[in-house]
Amino acid sequence: MIIFGPLLVIVGIGFFCWLLFNLAVFALPFFAGLTIGIWAFHTGAGVLGGIAVGVVAGGITFGLGQLALAFVPWTWLRLLIILLYVAPAAVAGYSATHGIAQMAMPSPTWQTIFAVIGAIAVSVTAFVRFTGMAAPGPAGQGLVRG
Repeated sequence: MIIFGPLLVIVGIGFFCWLLFNLAVFALPFFAGLTIGIWAFHTGAGVLGGIAVGVVAGGITFGLGQLALAFVPWTWLRLLIILLYVAPAAVAGYSATHGIAQMAMPSPTWQTIFAVIGAIAVSVTAFVRFTGMAAPGPAGQGLVRG
């Protein structure tokens, strides 16, 4: 048990860091789903109804972003849509990393430095995930013929 205790603690911390990172990357759909799920719960949908409505709302928010990226022909509007999803991810990444840094180090300067690095990492990951899941553009554009 002495061997398994610290190992399970490390695995648990790693799991929660992974979960926190994924929730930060998908901050806008998560926030929309959580907000609408809580609203549904407070209007009388119950626990299961609130969870179901929240999951559907988060999925719709994510799906609308993907559809918008797939069908919008203008690059500037695609960049604006991506920014709409990446900006909350950057804020969530900053907040999550700053919270972890506050527990790990006493210096406010280093806390801020690590929080900015965390925000950049989450922003880049969110940008790559959202642009990688969307179609490259209208049919036939951007393809190299050889």
